[in-house]
Formats: sequence, C-alpha cells, structure tokens
Amino acid sequence: MNENAPSLHADKGLKDGQVERVSAGYSSYDKDTSAAVDFRGIPISELKNRGILQALTAEANGWEPSGVSTEVLRAQEEWEAVETIQPDTESPANSGQPGQLVSFGEALQHFQTVDLSIFKKRIQPTIRRTGLAALRHYLFGPPKLHQGLWEERDLVLTIAQCGLDSQDPMHGRILQTIYKKLTGSKFDCALHGDHWEDLGFQGANPATDLRGAGFLALLHLLYLVMDSKTLLMAQEIFRLSHHHTQQFPFCLMSVNITRITIQALREECLSRECNRQQKVIPVVNSFYAATFLRLAHVWRTQQKTILDSGFVLKDLEVLAKKSPRRLLKTLDMYLAQVSKGQASLLGAQKCSGPQGSHSKDLTFTGVCDLQPHSESTGLI
Repeated sequence: MNENAPSLHADKGLKDGQVERVSAGYSSYDKDTSAAVDFRGIPISELKNRGILQALTAEANGWEPSGVSTEVLRAQEEWEAVETIQPDTESPANSGQPGQLVSFGEALQHFQTVDLSIFKKRIQPTIRRTGLAALRHYLFGPPKLHQGLWEERDLVLTIAQCGLDSQDPMHGRILQTIYKKLTGSKFDCALHGDHWEDLGFQGANPATDLRGAGFLALLHLLYLVMDSKTLLMAQEIFRLSHHHTQQFPFCLMSVNITRITIQALREECLSRECNRQQKVIPVVNSFYAATFLRLAHVWRTQQKTILDSGFVLKDLEVLAKKSPRRLLKTLDMYLAQVSKGQASLLGAQKCSGPQGSHSKDLTFTGVCDLQPHSESTGLI
C-alpha cells in the first residue's frame, strides 16, 4: 500500500488498546446479566441495532441494557428502518429520475462531458523516479503507455481526484444503483443514513471514505454491480463481508482495492496490457475486479478476519503490481466457470476441462466448510 494512504486497519481504528477495552467492557456486562451475548458472532451492521455497541461503550452509571425488552428493540429497529431507508424524494440527487438505475457507460459519459479541469491539474500520471531507480525502471521495468492512451489514463486519474457531490444528480443515482444492486432493494434510500454502514462504509456519509481513491471508487463499485459478468461475484463478496466471523466492511475494502489499482496504473504496471488492448478504462476495471477476487480468495481460504486486513492488503498490493496479467487471467477463468455454474466463492465445485490445471487458483472454501478455530495459512 501507499505509505501516505491509511490502511483499512487504521481507518477502522482497530488498535490493541481498543480491543482490550472492548473485551473488558464485555466481561463486566457479562457478569451483570444472566444471558450474555456473544458479540463476536454478530455482523458489524447488527451491533448497533441490537444495542450491543451501547452496552460495550456505556459508562458504569450509563445505559442499562437489561431494562430494554426485545419487543421495544424490535419496534425501534422497524422505526429506524422507516426513517432511514424510505425514498428520499426531496433530495436533489433523486429529483431527476428517481428509481432509475444508471449504467457504468452512462456514468462514465457524464464525467467525459463535465468540466474536470480543476481536478485534472492535481493528477500526477506517473511515478517520478530519479537516479538508479529511474535507470532500473527504464531497463527492466514495464513498457511506457502508448501516447494515444494518455488522455484515457488521465481521465481515470482525474476522476480519482473528484469527490462525492450530493448536489449532483448523477452522483446520487450512482449511489442509489450500488445500494439497490447489493441489497436487492426496489426503493431509493437517503443519501445519508445508517444504512450505508450496512454496505461497509464507516459512517452515515459515504463521501468520508473516498480518500485516496475519490469518485473512481464508486465508479468501480458501479462497474462491479452493473456488469452482468461480475454481478454475481460482487454479491458473493458482499455476502462474505457479512460472515459471522470473517466479516469486513465491503465498500471500505473496495476503496482500498481502487487505491491499489490507481497506484498500479501510475507505476505503469498496467501499461503492457493497456497497450495490447489499446484501451485503459476496461483494463483498469478488470484489474480492480481481479484484485478484489484475489482478496476474497485469500480471505476465504486463509480464514482471515478484520484484524488481518492491513497485512492482507499490503501483500495483495505487492502481488497485484508484480503479476497483473496473472490476476487478469484468473478473473477470466473464474468468470467463465461461474457462467457454467462451475465456480462460486460460497460453494466451489471442481474445475474440469483444459483449465483444470489452474484449479488451485480458483478453489474457494464454502462458508459452511470453515472451521472457526483452525489455523490460517500464511499470506501469499
């Protein structure tokens, strides 16, 4: 990972001291209640709804969870859902065409037509190298991107400088589309609210999590959910992110994958493939999806948890920059097998045919096959 970019581990604030305080708070609560709750097995998005976060963070003279009945909690959950998930018809982002999904091509065309000159001034298309590093890169590094592709590359990097504008109807439609495709909801939702935490953002405002990747992070999510070839993969990774022991913030993890993609593009790791295809954006999208697939594979088979996220992302960045073509080939094989019902993140089947020799790269452990207390293997 880029040293200046905070890791997912750091963003979520998972420090040893905090873990100790949480554990201590839970022990105290366990002593005072006859029916203790094992919060380790509850998804992140459920902790707030069940009142467990309040119990863990309450002071000695603070909130008393034992005084709240299950009926009251259930009613509170239903009321909060009405408040936060109801259609946001008054929002400028929804006033244009409420309820209509937006395709990746339509969103990209929007950015191609608006004035992005202020953001384009900020980009640095390639990494600046000096001395021996520059000589080594010239002699042994990847080829330079063809000049005819510079404009397309610069567009990608410019979008990564743009933030989320709640006053832009297209930005709102993109968020709504991502939400609907991941959750299966038929209704619009508020552009600010706790429901975004269920998708894996850190708070009620998705804009706060786009640092280092900008709006490109949302475009990548839109590509993932609107491309028919990758939608199933996106939904399965989303389900994996809500696993009772291996949970992780889906959207925040995706932002980190986009950040890796940006660095790979700037370091010219994708230039060879871009030159071969004479395209940049399709290669960047596929590389993002392939890297996310690799992360899911490592997460599942090596039984990683949120505490491992910083290490997993660091190793993933090294692999992605070193072997981008390998990741892209693995994605192509995986998607081909998914289309035939031969591969799945949550219930893999054995590969057959000429691609069988690569089955070790495409084997995914099912959720029910995990052993909670088994040792995890080392990172690849």
